[in-house]
Amino acid sequence: MSKSSEVFIGSIDQGTTSTRFIIYDGSATAIGSHQIEFTQFYPVAGWVEHDPMEILESVRICIAKALDKATAEGHNVDSGLKAIGITNQRETTVVWSKSTGLPLYKAIVWMDVRTSSICRRLEQNLSGGPNHFEPSCGLPISTYFSATKLLWLLENVEAVRDAVKSSDALFGTVDSWLIWNLTGGVKNGVHVTDVSNASRTMLMNLKTLNWDEETLKALEIPLEILPKIVSNSEIIGKIETGWPIPGVPIAGCLGDQHAAMLGQACGRGEAKSTYGTGAFILLNTGAEIVHSEHGLLTTMAFKLGPSAPTNYALEGSIAIAGAAVQWLRDGLGIINNSSEIEELASKVDSTGGVYFVPAFNGLFAPWWRDDARGVCVGMTRFTNKSHICRAVLESMCFQVKDVLDSMHKDAGEKGEVKNEKGEFLLRVDGGATVNNLLMQLQADLLGSPVLRPENIETTALGAAYAAGLAVGVWKQDQIFLTEDKAKTARIFRPTLDEGLRRKKADSWCKAVERTFDLADLSL
Repeated sequence: MSKSSEVFIGSIDQGTTSTRFIIYDGSATAIGSHQIEFTQFYPVAGWVEHDPMEILESVRICIAKALDKATAEGHNVDSGLKAIGITNQRETTVVWSKSTGLPLYKAIVWMDVRTSSICRRLEQNLSGGPNHFEPSCGLPISTYFSATKLLWLLENVEAVRDAVKSSDALFGTVDSWLIWNLTGGVKNGVHVTDVSNASRTMLMNLKTLNWDEETLKALEIPLEILPKIVSNSEIIGKIETGWPIPGVPIAGCLGDQHAAMLGQACGRGEAKSTYGTGAFILLNTGAEIVHSEHGLLTTMAFKLGPSAPTNYALEGSIAIAGAAVQWLRDGLGIINNSSEIEELASKVDSTGGVYFVPAFNGLFAPWWRDDARGVCVGMTRFTNKSHICRAVLESMCFQVKDVLDSMHKDAGEKGEVKNEKGEFLLRVDGGATVNNLLMQLQADLLGSPVLRPENIETTALGAAYAAGLAVGVWKQDQIFLTEDKAKTARIFRPTLDEGLRRKKADSWCKAVERTFDLADLSL
């Protein structure tokens, strides 16, 4: 990509625990950024909530601070900022009043499991059982997705019911909430979502890319509260006065995992794994909608323009990855900060037979067991905190392996791109990938190489790419030209004996089975 000091693209990266705003120059190099953590609320065991107003304020502060930093470095961002892209935590559900602009309840976060009874009811009442909507949306009935969270709000929050009856309610995932506010809010804010976020609601038809009428009818969800669905790369609207960058177009929007796919330049047959609070593995299946028979989700990859071809994906979602490290820090006090886990885990050469399964709120792909709860098995008097730390790291890797094994079965040999050595490379990104031990463990337990790019913050980069494409800053062939990126990437190759790898995988599966049917343990 050609360098330009006069062209800039901004990226709002609104995650599960923090918000960032990053400014990129014409060569896609970050020249200013700011990040803020916000509050997570746990009102009841299994419930997770965010304050939508706090998220809005975090966006406002991050934009202003990143602009200040870039300007202090001598960049004329005020005149050169061509567009911004948005990427966000998916499935997290907000309902707000279009007359007051205020949320009618806190945002229900993607990992929240309060809707388990609603899911059971739907499974029993609908003819297709747990997979009733899968032919349309590619998803099973689950607490994970936005539709069941919206049903809970409609059934349990009077303010939401009243607003729907009076045509004053708007529903959206976090992208919709941000865009509506950034483009004017109560003064004609734009109410949209993009195809990737819409594909995670359980309400969008994957073939038509529209809200599915039969699904809305079955769930009794009114169409008028839903946002318009747009592509991932197009001018959506302009930022209104009152924000730090008025007049700048919002030109890109993707759910965080889809943005990471674009940031990693994953074409058809290529896969990436993002390690954050959870871990999310996506395999681009191109124009083909592949329905999984092994516990995966069928979803969008991206659609880079209103008339651009649609790329689909297989996805495996893991609820707890980096969150387990946070639990070691905040819940148990074994470590003081997340970076300490690598040093502690490196003090032992194995887990000493300890296996940790972080099913804190159930298990997602490929198991889909919301009755599962966390277990730590195989402990002896010999076990110490280093073994526990290493077992936590291995738990992330085993979960990714479970998903990739399922992807290989669903996609088959024709659905995967391999290098000249016949190897399938897993691209990795996210904050946890700075941990070299974690990356080596991942390669060892997969039995195949792991490729870590020089820039591991690919989620924000993907949103910037989408926005830049829409306003002509970049072209697709520049973004998907991966040879230069590969030269600066680090590849971790497996060193573990194949026999031991298989034994460890068998032991992991035994540990996973111990998590089942534990949700009703007496307190």
